[in-house]
Amino acid sequence: MPEYNTSRGLMQISEYGRNIQKMVEVAVAEQDKEKRNRMARAIVQLMGILNPHLRDSADYKHKLWDHLFVISDFKLDVDSPYPIPTRESLAAKPESIEYPQKKIRYRFYGKNIEKMINEAANMEDGATKSGFINLIGSFMKQSCKSWNEEQLSDEEILNHLELLSEGKIQVNMHSDVQFNALQGRNRNQNNNNFRSNNNNNNNRNFRNGNGGSSNRHKNNRNNNFRNKRG
Repeated sequence: MPEYNTSRGLMQISEYGRNIQKMVEVAVAEQDKEKRNRMARAIVQLMGILNPHLRDSADYKHKLWDHLFVISDFKLDVDSPYPIPTRESLAAKPESIEYPQKKIRYRFYGKNIEKMINEAANMEDGATKSGFINLIGSFMKQSCKSWNEEQLSDEEILNHLELLSEGKIQVNMHSDVQFNALQGRNRNQNNNNFRSNNNNNNNRNFRNGNGGSSNRHKNNRNNNFRNKRG
């Protein structure tokens, strides 16, 4: 009579297939331990051949031996080159990782901006600190526009800098404030791209004979030739 899957035993790890399951069952029933050890090593080698993707993971042989004991329902008594796992050790849950609960005052700026502001607040006064503050303010302005579609003024950015630094950064509007530095670079880059595209179009038109003074001279010569023939 044919053997159906419903009448067969449960496969512990279905990825290895029914044949590996049967081999492990034969190894479990073997009375000679030395023979069991040879059978276990052969089964592990075959498991690695049938699942080559496991070789991409670290300590894949250790994982194969652990899978061998799982497939045997932890009944296989062999000498393993690795610590033999138990049902309890594999079922144990990892320790929970605590999520940082520190509140972010302005979420659209993010936590990294607050860290950068703290670094700037502890810097010595000078051109380096002013340049760093200008870069932070420029990023804050762009970040708010990206997330809220709202353009903050320089005065509002200065107020946020003072709040986030707990009063350690106080810059007035009469200082060297350049919070549009990043946007200015983008505008210059766009202008350069626009000029480059125009130059490319002009060169293309010139090569195709669709523009330029040479095209007008060519049309005038053709008209004069037709008039003389007429």
